[in-house]
Amino acid sequence: MIENTPVTYCYVHPTRETTLRCKRCEKPICASCAQRTPTGYLCKDCVNQHKKIFDTALWYDYLLGITATSILSVITSGLLAFVATFIGFYMIFVSFAVAGGAGVFLSNIALRVTGKRRSAGCLSARRLCWARYPSLYFVFTNNMFSIIAIGIYAVVATSTVYARLAGIQL
Repeated sequence: MIENTPVTYCYVHPTRETTLRCKRCEKPICASCAQRTPTGYLCKDCVNQHKKIFDTALWYDYLLGITATSILSVITSGLLAFVATFIGFYMIFVSFAVAGGAGVFLSNIALRVTGKRRSAGCLSARRLCWARYPSLYFVFTNNMFSIIAIGIYAVVATSTVYARLAGIQL
């Protein structure tokens, strides 16, 4: 006994037969339109609507986030490079700890300044930890430990800021 079910077609591709339906809006979708989620399949429209919920940044958040993180990162990297001229070789090890702490501090300041509003573009703008400007002075003074410390700071602090700002914090 075979049941005769009505044939449904994808709402985006009307020539494709389908039995899939969007979990949220119940529209028929084909396999190429279906977006897999942990709870089922969604159509592209529902996925885009869901993404808009998390983009809450305002236009001035870009300016505030970049300004706050840039100023603090320039100060931190300048101090790190200045201290590296006195400590020498051991500054390589100290810079890992300082950079990790500075990254957490920078991300907390960026979240506080922007009111914890998030956006993908805002994140990519804020993760630019500007360690370049103080490093120019120490490049011309030929202090290798300062250059290494600033390089470690740039890598570790940037990755820490990105990791802290990329995820959703509850």
